[in-house]
Amino acid sequence: MTIASPTDVLRQILEILERERREGCRNRLVLGGLDRYLAVWLPRLARSLPPRAQEDIAEFPFRAYAETPPAERPQWLTEVAAWLRETAQPRAAPPPRPRAARAARAMPPPSDSITLETPISALRGFDRRVIPAFRRLGVETVRDVLLFFPHRHLDRRAVVPIRDLSLGTDATILVTIWELAERVIGPGRQLVEATVSDASGTLRARWFNQPWVARTVRPGSRWLLSGRVESFKGRLELTVDDYEPFDEEGDRTHAGRLVPVYPLTEGIAQRTVRRLVKSVVERYAALLPEPLPAEIRRQARLMDRIPAVRAMHYPETPTELADAKRRLAFDELFILQLGLQRAKAEWQQAGYAEPIIVPPAQIDQWTNRLPFTLTTAQRRALQEILADLARDRPMARLLQGDVGSGKTVVAAIALAAAVTAGGQGALLAPTEILANQHRASLGRLFSLLLPQARVEVLTGAVQGKKRQRLLDDVAAGEVALLVGTHAVIQEQVTFKRLLLGVIDEQHRFGVAQRAALRHKGVSGQRHPHMLVMTATPIPRTLALTLYGDLDLSVLDELPPGRQPIRTRLVPPEKRERAYQFVREQVRLGRQAYVICPLIEESEKIEAKAATAEFDRLRHIFPDLRLGLLHGRMKPKEKDAVMIAFRDGAIDVLVSTAVVEVGIDVPNATVMLIEGAERFGLAQLHQFRGRVGRGQDQSYCLLLTDSAQESERLRIVEQTNDGFALAEEDLRLRGPGEFFGVRQSGLPELKVARLSDAELMDLAREQAERIIATDPGLEAPQHQLLRAEFQRIWIEGTSGDRS
Repeated sequence: MTIASPTDVLRQILEILERERREGCRNRLVLGGLDRYLAVWLPRLARSLPPRAQEDIAEFPFRAYAETPPAERPQWLTEVAAWLRETAQPRAAPPPRPRAARAARAMPPPSDSITLETPISALRGFDRRVIPAFRRLGVETVRDVLLFFPHRHLDRRAVVPIRDLSLGTDATILVTIWELAERVIGPGRQLVEATVSDASGTLRARWFNQPWVARTVRPGSRWLLSGRVESFKGRLELTVDDYEPFDEEGDRTHAGRLVPVYPLTEGIAQRTVRRLVKSVVERYAALLPEPLPAEIRRQARLMDRIPAVRAMHYPETPTELADAKRRLAFDELFILQLGLQRAKAEWQQAGYAEPIIVPPAQIDQWTNRLPFTLTTAQRRALQEILADLARDRPMARLLQGDVGSGKTVVAAIALAAAVTAGGQGALLAPTEILANQHRASLGRLFSLLLPQARVEVLTGAVQGKKRQRLLDDVAAGEVALLVGTHAVIQEQVTFKRLLLGVIDEQHRFGVAQRAALRHKGVSGQRHPHMLVMTATPIPRTLALTLYGDLDLSVLDELPPGRQPIRTRLVPPEKRERAYQFVREQVRLGRQAYVICPLIEESEKIEAKAATAEFDRLRHIFPDLRLGLLHGRMKPKEKDAVMIAFRDGAIDVLVSTAVVEVGIDVPNATVMLIEGAERFGLAQLHQFRGRVGRGQDQSYCLLLTDSAQESERLRIVEQTNDGFALAEEDLRLRGPGEFFGVRQSGLPELKVARLSDAELMDLAREQAERIIATDPGLEAPQHQLLRAEFQRIWIEGTSGDRS
């Protein structure tokens, strides 16, 4: 069928829409579906329509009908047909200003009924063609639009004379448009070319696949054009990305200013997002409340919220943009810290703790009995812990230290203080094998500090009469220190007088486990002090975010005399030499780890990869004893393999990342990591910490097939400082990648950067001050802050952090 006129094209499209509705909206009327039909015929219709209608049709989401639920399709068809009748009736193209005026008249005036929770479907411009795309971007209400911030800005303020344009640069020019021509350059591809000039010269400008430009841009008019300076047949040309009619008093959107660049999704264009977001910001930003009290804004030197939101979208200067980012980033960090500090205050105020006061002479006596001297970092952390223990509010402290930094000794002295005060201590470890290891190490330390104190272990392996006797002794207070797994926090375990609970490898436990141990206190409102430990070097700013409800002590130095682990990057051509080195170390009586990369977030695939590597290495090392460890194994199977490795029955342990936290194997001197580029720097450092625990020199070999990653991996090769590596890891990969998954239960950060230590400290300081004086945020000046806090923390998050 030949369509003779645009009117015929429109009539045919409307008939198809009506027939689709009559036949049940099954999307079977035309071959390939209605979306495919519209994708062919709407562009044909657009060629004879006014420029604004052409631009609207070009942004039509051609997959919208198929994605619409069947029950809603009749309404979709009705709305699209009405839009076509209103927008797509062929007519002469009006000049730009009357067209804008007509569009304004067609839109409803601002309504007093609009609130921050009003859905975007009630706003002008947000019709059925763009709403699905905005929803995919997480934008559903007026508030969402206002807080839908661009991820960057293009600096298009500087207008460059044509004569000063440089090949390969992005530039903005202010020119007069002269000749325009439109032509087809391929199937579905159009080109609009224009001759443009300013006082310094003449240039050709090009628009690809934007045919409406030929009717939007009129000869003789002045425009701001932004794009890439390229070369064609030896002459400079501008490939236009954005354009704006020039008006001395005009409010620019796409060029001649700092231009926002928003996240996009299928079915919507950047120009459309800018136009719609800008209209909402101009009309409704004033609806946003100001949650920060004036005193905080003054002390922190922060701009007000409404101008900050406006500037975040359309700033006048880079300084204004920086100020807006600082204000909005502070808001996020402040609300985050409010929640964390409030949680800490709630559990500390829900009960009290018995003060544990030990004379300094006793502490000196204990440290003098140790066969080594405490580091400055250990002494500093111990002082912080003892100061907390001396108070009548429960301690909540995180002891963070690299592998080998001496956390266990600090914890042992704190536990000895609790026992000396007439109480008991408990230490919770994530696995049975680690619990037994802690029992041995703490037993040795207590034999020096408090030789008469009884140290026991409780795990799932302790059963029957032996278990009952142990539970009775704990309840009677005869066991001074109980070390164990989750078995320690089971309901049938009761303490006579638990004064201090310690949790090792904090990231392996959830808040529920910490709370369960805390509730093992003596009675009523009396809670034990809590110390949690982690060997993961977490950058300070990130630790204040993830564990903001805990005070932080850091062991940032290693005991003297500890040999640094020699780390080497091994390229593919030297892989055989690495295997030979492993064989030589085993021949000397040593042992080795081989780590396989986590290919996907699937234990099943991870196990398959480890098994395949295990089979391959058995052919490479037929004369050695190999063991296999992966996440699909049962806990008892893992423990059996690790015990066999510890006891020397296995020469080479092939493992996935589950070995990252494991037991001490002093005889293991080689850590060989396959596919090292697949791991983060901090995780590689954790693997490396599995060796170097004995007297012999230890080595870490990073095997990689990626030349691109070599520079990043050399950072691990060059430093043994876990905290420095963690900071670099955070900078390179961001907090989400740093941990593998986003921490659940924490508000999302859209503007703030966790690397901003100054702003984090400022937010934490202000949050602590407010929670100390008004923990319920009940003061009149805190009502708006309370509403914002509840919206973000209570309505906007779910689940416990772990």
